[in-house]
Amino acid sequence: MTLYQPFLDYAIALLQERLDLQPYPIPDGFKTKSAMVGKGKHQDEVLTTSYGFQAPKLRQIRAAHVQGGSSLQVLNFVIFPDLNYDLPFFGADLVTLPGGHLIALDMQPLFRDSPTYQAKYTQPILPIFESYQSTLPWGGEFPEEARPFFSPAFLWTRPQQTKVVETHVFAAFKDYLQAYLDFVDQAEPIAHPSALKEIEQAQLRYIRYRAEKDPARGMFTRFYGTEWTEEYIHGFLFDLERKLAIVDRI
Repeated sequence: MTLYQPFLDYAIALLQERLDLQPYPIPDGFKTKSAMVGKGKHQDEVLTTSYGFQAPKLRQIRAAHVQGGSSLQVLNFVIFPDLNYDLPFFGADLVTLPGGHLIALDMQPLFRDSPTYQAKYTQPILPIFESYQSTLPWGGEFPEEARPFFSPAFLWTRPQQTKVVETHVFAAFKDYLQAYLDFVDQAEPIAHPSALKEIEQAQLRYIRYRAEKDPARGMFTRFYGTEWTEEYIHGFLFDLERKLAIVDRI
């Protein structure tokens, strides 16, 4: 059992319970990938496992789970809504490196500067965010260019103790995911053409930013090479642009 396996197990069980969950295609070569890193007694296997699902209202639910021994544990878990809903993205980046833990949890908004949007999707979860401020304080510096892609309920923290991850971070993960699925339950499809275009553009902005700035790029390149890494990022982790291009050709 690894640090973030219980998070993944909980998420999949909850999704199966609350959604009509179906498989999402994972391109060949991405379900599992392993590499040996380090030398001698410090050699470790790094295993990356990918998971993909879809459900009504949700275009892609996917996870990348990296297990590399005690010094490297990562779970990146993201939910992308269908393009005819104004739902935010659900994003969880749970990272353990030799220097400590980096935790990011959010419902990432399509339209951060819209008061109406914030009232609909951020205000209801601010009490959850605030309830964790004493145990999971703000993690410090964050790139200015990233701010438009995160909500005021963005939980960004750097716990020193693994026990805090196993308890408080896990509890926050559960609360955020439950609240997100409540939003999914209530979501109504958008029909107006101009609103649909705005949603598509907002999703593409997010996808392009995340693909370009993916913090895991260096790690994956080191383990598995550039070609595999770029295809993994654009062909699975952030694949909307590819999917839309296929639709346009049909």
